[in-house]
Amino acid sequence: MLGAFLLFKKIFFDLNLNMPLNNTISKYDWQYIVTGCFLISVFVFTDLIGVFEKEHFYFVPRLISDQPYRIFTSILIHVNLNHLLSNLGGIIITRYFLMRLGIESRFFYPKFILISSFLNFFIIWIYEKILSYFFNIYPNYAALGFSGTIYALFGFILLTSFYGKNYFLGKKIALKSNYEVQKMSKTICLIGLIFSFLPGVSLLGHLSGFIAGCFLFLI
Repeated sequence: MLGAFLLFKKIFFDLNLNMPLNNTISKYDWQYIVTGCFLISVFVFTDLIGVFEKEHFYFVPRLISDQPYRIFTSILIHVNLNHLLSNLGGIIITRYFLMRLGIESRFFYPKFILISSFLNFFIIWIYEKILSYFFNIYPNYAALGFSGTIYALFGFILLTSFYGKNYFLGKKIALKSNYEVQKMSKTICLIGLIFSFLPGVSLLGHLSGFIAGCFLFLI
């Protein structure tokens, strides 16, 4: 939660003094609202009501071959309320950046989430294969949370703020380079990297997400 607070402070009080913020709801905002509401709904059903057991949705490397659905369900599950709120803050931040970059797509966010989730898993899979083949190390852990996707968006937005991007998977998104977003996204990526070394935080998940986002910018 401290990390999320620092990010909000940096964005809305320190760096956007020269960037007018339009607080109106645009026709593109449904994708952010639906994403946030869906994460909240999953948390209600798993943590508050207890309809589903979270353990059935975690990302567990040794179970992926038999239960590939965990690649996608793991990003919907959160450890606790603080974890959820931090990632909801990430959605707000990435929405802010995309609006400042001039997003013109109603479906960019859900498409990016689905593709980056699979790509994030693929990068982690390669890393684990290298460990097992060369070092005889077999990782055994459980990962969960939306932060890998948030870091993928940060990687994508950082490169976009430098170079702009007109199309994503053949569809126009009309993102333009923006120096102010560039400064903010660099700061956030640095802060995020530092916080990724804290106990209980998945450094691998954050780094692989960031790499996935950079790759998606290139295609």
